[in-house]
Amino acid sequence: MADTSDVDDSTAPLIEHLAELRTRLIRSVIAFLIGIILAFAVAEPILQFLLGPIEETLRDLGDPSPTMQYTSPQEYLFTLFRISMVFGFALAFPVIGFQMWRFVAPGLYRQEKNAFLPFLIASPLMFFLGASFAHFVVTPLAMAFFLGFADVPSIIAGLMNGFVSPDVVPEVAVPVAPETGEGIRITFFGKVNESLDITLKFIMAFGLCFQLPVLLTLMGKAGLVSAEGLGNVRKYAMVGILVLAALVTPPDVITQGILFTVVYGLYEISIFLVARVEKKREAKLRAEGYYDDEDDLGDLPEDDAKP
Repeated sequence: MADTSDVDDSTAPLIEHLAELRTRLIRSVIAFLIGIILAFAVAEPILQFLLGPIEETLRDLGDPSPTMQYTSPQEYLFTLFRISMVFGFALAFPVIGFQMWRFVAPGLYRQEKNAFLPFLIASPLMFFLGASFAHFVVTPLAMAFFLGFADVPSIIAGLMNGFVSPDVVPEVAVPVAPETGEGIRITFFGKVNESLDITLKFIMAFGLCFQLPVLLTLMGKAGLVSAEGLGNVRKYAMVGILVLAALVTPPDVITQGILFTVVYGLYEISIFLVARVEKKREAKLRAEGYYDDEDDLGDLPEDDAKP
């Protein structure tokens, strides 16, 4: 009869790991729900903050009263809930990241912990930096580009120029649009959810692209990539970054050019960081006596290997 002791011994740790994973996931979900509730309490000021670049652009183009609209009864509520989801996750990320760390840390050596922990801290910081760059630099430029093609001052601003009181309800002032001599007046009636969608796309795109140095440096520490290898595929990386810029940004040259310049700059920074990681690893191996310069001479021809 087969001995089942080995199976029982291997099953117990698996059950313990699954129980630990369940505990960490439950705590992460609770933190996420609390973050959603807290973010929903201030969702309207967050919405005003996110739509700030559009407001600034409209005022710069001559609209004294920037106005946006929603066209279905539930649209505004869903917009606030969407904001709550995104910013609730941002609020809960420290707790979620800590729970992830507590789950994987027992299986790591001390050196692996020292290598992994800085990247766990650097990742949200780089995302925040990318999101800030998108909101304060990219979005105003994109809005100025998009809205600059039309007669942007909203018709609401025109309505404020004159009011007439109808005969049926004399006590209520009804706004009327001013007469135009010729042509059709093209105005901007922005929808809240569509305008927010553009802003959030910029924030997510640049926030994720700013993770490139963190990802490549971590891969360099693990020995999966090298500075020389990244340098050799530089031309292919440029093509990939151009395709990425075309996919994640609206079809305007300004935004695509900014994203390409930023991401390619981050790629060059990543090569520099990976090279530093390799130098530190090489110096450590030399100090421990595991690195031998004579090994490099073995790949050379016999004549070149001679001093």
